[in-house]
Order: sequence, then structure tokens, then C-alpha cells
Amino acid sequence: MSSVLPHPMAPGSGRHDKVTLAVLVAGFLLLLVPTVMDLAEQIWSTDEQGHGPIIFAVSLWLMWRKRQDIIDLPYRPANALGGLMFGAALLLYALGRSQQIIQAEVVGLILAGMAMLLLLRGVQALRLVAFPFFFLAFMVPLPGVLVQAMTIPLKTAVSYVAEVLIHHAGYPIGRTGVILTVGPYQLLVADACAGLNSMFTLEALGLLYMNLLGYTSKLRNVVLAILVIPIAFVANVVRVIILILVTYHFGDEAGQGFVHTFAGMVLFGVGLVMMLITDYILGRVMGAKHRERRS
Repeated sequence: MSSVLPHPMAPGSGRHDKVTLAVLVAGFLLLLVPTVMDLAEQIWSTDEQGHGPIIFAVSLWLMWRKRQDIIDLPYRPANALGGLMFGAALLLYALGRSQQIIQAEVVGLILAGMAMLLLLRGVQALRLVAFPFFFLAFMVPLPGVLVQAMTIPLKTAVSYVAEVLIHHAGYPIGRTGVILTVGPYQLLVADACAGLNSMFTLEALGLLYMNLLGYTSKLRNVVLAILVIPIAFVANVVRVIILILVTYHFGDEAGQGFVHTFAGMVLFGVGLVMMLITDYILGRVMGAKHRERRS
């Protein structure tokens, strides 16, 4: 993240400014490295948060693309706003680090990075990389309370839709809560199959897609961002149906083996294709005005 922080270019700036920049960057790295190591060892190693390193890398790449634009900006540091944000960021980071609240820790680091940019260059610079900083929020693990509150309804909905579709296809299937019985086999729709994390990840992909295409229409961007949620739900239903059919035709061992992992990849493939098709339809329905892009 330090690569996008430009050297102050104000008239008369020199060795003092370079020392200040070096101290800020070094201090930021001292906070960043332990957190990234904890994320890699604990959070990013799970199936639910495996997208974290990708989010982090893509955000750094997006910032790197804007580095020259930031350097070319006039030197107008927002010292008051940057100082307040930096203080709040340190408090939040300290709270998260001391109490082992990884969400607070990561958000504190994101705010610290934003504050450093305000102090070194100003508000205009922060606006240029507002999306990469916002995108970093998708590597923050969802709060456990939210996950627990939404997982059961989502699992129930996915189980119900999968049962109805499989039943209409002529397969002998029954459902008790989130347990599906197909032929002689029983399948439990686990938390990972609820689709909450896949919704979160596909939403991140959708926002990245819109940012790279650079649509000028805010309405089109908002509509597509909202539609990503039902798209993720449908993709997750397809995943569960694949597992049901594989288990019914090839046995429980096949359904829980490689195919289980493959179905997860299918989920994102289906979600991405549906998102592209939805975006194409929106462009046709909304008209040429909503197909314009930033130059």
C-alpha cells in the first residue's frame, strides 16, 4: 500500500519531507505486517474468506494504477482531517489488536492509509483512490453475529428452491429443514452452502467489474450492484443442485470429494456469466445514455 503514497512536491520541500514520508511509511508497515500475517494464518486460510488475498492484491494494483495521477496533483495536504482520521485509526487498530477483534484491526489500517494520503497529498488524492480503499473493506471478515443471523434463513431458502427444482425434474427427493433426502442418500446443507460469503464475494467482483468498465451511469451501477445479490443466490442453488445430482447418480463419496470443490468453482462461474448477461441486458434496456464510459 505504501507504493501509492507520493513524495510531497510542494515548493521548497526536501529532505525534511522525505524523512517524514519514510517515518510514516515505516510506522504503517509495522502495523500492517503483523495484521496481514494473522489474516493469512487464520482468516484467509478458510474457505469462507479465501478471497481475502485477492481483494488485497487487487486493491494495491488499483492504487498503483493511480500513482502518477496522485503525484501530478497540487500539494494541498488536509492536515486537520488527516490528523483526526489518523488518531481515530490508531485507536481502532489498538482496540482490535488488544481485544483480538480482527474487523476493528483491519478497518483501523484502512483508515490509517487514507489518513496518510490526506496528510501527504490532500483530499483530491484520496478521491482518486476512493474505490480501492472501499474495495479493501471486502477483505474484512463479516461479523459473527451477522453471519449467524443470516445463515439459517439462507440455508432454508436454498434447500427449498433446490428441492422444488429437483422434484419437478422427476427425482425422488424430500426435505426436512435443511436436510435433503434424495434416493438412499441424505445431504445436509451446511453453513458454507448458505451462500452468504459467496454473495459477499460476488458483490466485490461486481463492483470491481463496474469500476474497471467505468460506466458513467450511477443508476446502471446501482441496479447491477443490487441484482448481484439474487444472482449469487441463484448461483448457489445451482451449486447445491449439482451436488444433489452427483450424489444421487454416483454416490455419497463422489458428492463429497472433488466434485464438492468443483461445485464451488461452478458457483462463481455461473455467477460471473449471469452478471455479464444482466449487465448486457441493462445496457440494452436503459439505452445508449447508460452505456457511456469514462474516457
